[in-house]
Amino acid sequence: MKNILLIIPYGGVGGMERLAFSFYNYYKKEGYFIKALKFIKLENDIINFGEDELFFSDHDFSDMSKTERLKFYFSIPYKLRKVIKKHKITHSISFGAMPNVYSSLTFTKDYKVASIHALKSVELSNDSLLSKMTRFGYKYTYKKLDKVVCISNAIKEDLIEKCNFRFVNKLEVIYNPHDVEEIQKRSLEDITLSEEMDLLEDNSILFIGRLSTQKSPWHLIKAFSLVLKNIPEAKLIFIGDGDGRVLNHLEDLIEELKIKGKIHFLGRRKNPYKYLAKAKILALASHYEGTPNVIVEAMCLGTPIVSSCCTYGVVELMSLKNHFIENEMVTVEAGIITPNLYKNRLGIPETNDFIEEEYVLAEAIELALKSKEYKQNLEINKDALLRKFDLEKVANEYLK
Repeated sequence: MKNILLIIPYGGVGGMERLAFSFYNYYKKEGYFIKALKFIKLENDIINFGEDELFFSDHDFSDMSKTERLKFYFSIPYKLRKVIKKHKITHSISFGAMPNVYSSLTFTKDYKVASIHALKSVELSNDSLLSKMTRFGYKYTYKKLDKVVCISNAIKEDLIEKCNFRFVNKLEVIYNPHDVEEIQKRSLEDITLSEEMDLLEDNSILFIGRLSTQKSPWHLIKAFSLVLKNIPEAKLIFIGDGDGRVLNHLEDLIEELKIKGKIHFLGRRKNPYKYLAKAKILALASHYEGTPNVIVEAMCLGTPIVSSCCTYGVVELMSLKNHFIENEMVTVEAGIITPNLYKNRLGIPETNDFIEEEYVLAEAIELALKSKEYKQNLEINKDALLRKFDLEKVANEYLK
């Protein structure tokens, strides 16, 4: 009998949290004993695990003083060890940098699976506490883990070549699974607000995810301002919460570009799929990613994607072939991939000057809005693209 613990930082609408929820539902259905642990539980959490949910704090990090945060950080390994012992956990799966490090520090005998969901060399270019913890784990504590799952080949290569990851024999590439039937079923739910339905008519561009420096949404907004010159009725819609500093920057940028009435922030939504199914395209402009779950979810629903090549993992998801993306956009089976927008600096930009890659992104968005061929191409190739994301296969591979 397997006793499984899923470990996540938050209960937001991000890809890691949705993945944990998919695993939870599958393992529960299979009859395993399962618990899901959040480091931080908030009232507005989108992802919830009912009676199987555990948490360490109901106050966000931003609500803690510096001293309180440090005390909380140092208490986590001890608290996590107690949970594993209490519930006789045989298998634990951690999602993301902080849960991975803490899982490696419990000194318990459960089969420990860590998962890495983004291109870490870019993330580690800053000097935050989380980056320091992550680098420490790659050098020392990850040896205590049994398996380290990379959700793309690009992430695995990045860890080995650019991140000084010392425990290469523990790395295994397993793509994120997706319950295609469930995504399609939930997408049929009605959008009850008429003003939201109006937004999604005609030329609607949708972004789903956390508004963070990783996602660099300012690139998307600047590209969208260029699209409006030729498609003035286009609308850009954001679903997801965000970093307060990023949101303030976006508001100032929108004011500067004089496009306030064209951009809409809907905040968190429990069911983003019903919006994704009705949008004309999904658009991403991240500085770094792993294999963004929302890309696969868009493919499930037949919504074409325009994404910058923030990692080769995007190409792995969106195409059945290898492509070299440099200075030109490339049409693939699921949409269009444009050149990387990252310029060796994370964080809010110091200037709002346009860069060449934003013009290319704008051109790609405009093409995808004007032509039906991208949606038709996706429908033809959808089954082949989705074959490697089978939930049962992936969930079992994690526990092998």
